Amino acid sequence: MMRWFTLLAASLLAGCVQMQSVRGTGDLGVVIERANGRVAVVETTGKTVLGRIEGLGDLSHASVVFSRDGRYAYVFGRDGGLTKVDLLTATIAKRVMQAGNSIGGAISQDGRLVVAQNYQPGGIKVFDAASLELLSEVPAAYGTEGKHSKVVGLADLTGNRFAYALFDAGQIWVTDLSDPRNPKTEKFAAGNQPYDGLVTPDGRHYLAGLFGEDGIALLDTWRPQDGARKILGGYGRGQEKLPVFKMPHLRGWAMAGGNAYLPAIGSHEVLVVDARNWQGVHRIPVKGQPVFVMARPDGRQVWVNFAFPDNGWVQVIDTVAGKVVQTLEPGKAILHMEFTPRGEAVWLSARDDNKVVVYDTATFKPLTTLPMQAPSGIFFTTRAARTGF
Repeated sequence: MMRWFTLLAASLLAGCVQMQSVRGTGDLGVVIERANGRVAVVETTGKTVLGRIEGLGDLSHASVVFSRDGRYAYVFGRDGGLTKVDLLTATIAKRVMQAGNSIGGAISQDGRLVVAQNYQPGGIKVFDAASLELLSEVPAAYGTEGKHSKVVGLADLTGNRFAYALFDAGQIWVTDLSDPRNPKTEKFAAGNQPYDGLVTPDGRHYLAGLFGEDGIALLDTWRPQDGARKILGGYGRGQEKLPVFKMPHLRGWAMAGGNAYLPAIGSHEVLVVDARNWQGVHRIPVKGQPVFVMARPDGRQVWVNFAFPDNGWVQVIDTVAGKVVQTLEPGKAILHMEFTPRGEAVWLSARDDNKVVVYDTATFKPLTTLPMQAPSGIFFTTRAARTGF
C-alpha cells in the first residue's frame, strides 16, 4: 500500500510539473527585429521576451499572420521568404523562398491556406498552411502586353476568398480559393495606383487607398456585381499637397462608434468617415502625416503614429471628443503599435532607440521598456480570430 501511495504521489507531482510548463497561445506575440532578420517571441501579461528566432531573412518590410490556434506565426519577408514559426518552441517549423520581392500575406477563413502577395513576380501564391506546399498561383498580368503588377492590400474574406489591389493596373481582384488548386478570380476597375487595402471587420467592404488620385476605392464584396466605386473623392482638393515620406497603412485603420478613422495621404489629418454611407464627416488635425491609425479594442481611443520627420511622436484621439487629447514622445522612429487583447496597454516599437515601450492606455504612463534590435512590426495572436488580420 505504501508503495502504491508513493507511486501515486510521484505521478501527481510529475503532473503538476508538467502543467506548470504548459503555456497557452492567446497571450503571445512576435516583434520583428528587422536589423537581425529575427523575431522575438513575447507574452503580454508579464510583458517579457520568451525567446528569439533567427534566420528569417530580410525583414525590412515584414508582416505576420497566425494559425487559428495561435501556435504558429507565418512571417512574410521582403526577400520573398515565407517562414512558419512555432511560438511554443521558438523554432522555425518550415521556410520557403517563394518570390523575389514580397510585402505581406493573409490566411484563409478556415485556416488551411496561407497566401502571399508579391511585387516580383507580381501576383499571389497559395500555400498549404500545414506543409507550406505551393498549391497554386495567380499572376497579376494585365493589359495586352502581358505586364505584371505589384500586388498590395491582400485581405482575407469569407468563403476562403481573398481581395487585393494591383498597384500598376489600377484594379481590385477577388480570388475564390474554395478549390485552392483552381483559383477563380473576378476583376474590378479601382482607380489610379491603389497602394494599400483593407476589409471591414465584418468582411463585407474592401477599401483600397488611391495614391495617384484623391479618394478611396470601395468594393461591396456581398454585391460584387455593382463594381468598385470611389468615396472621399475630394478630401485633398484645394489644399497644398505635402511630400509623402512614407505611405500610410490602411491596414492599421480604426473602426469606432460606427465611424472609420483613416490616415490622409500627404496631409496632417485623420479622416473620420461614417461607415453607414461612407461619407466624410470630420477631419482631425494631427501633428504629422499619419501612417497607422489604430483603435483601442473598445473604440474609445485612436492612436496615431507619423511619417518622418515627425515619427518620434504618437498622438491619441478621444473618439467621443473627436480631437487629440494626448501627445507622447515614446522614442525615435515609432514604426508600429499593437494593443493587448483587451486594450489596457499598447506596445510601440522605437526602431532607432532599439526598444519597445509599453504604455498604459488609461494613464498614458510607460509601464516597461524591452530592449530590441531595430524593432518594427508588433503582432499579437489575437489577430488569429479577426478578419483582415
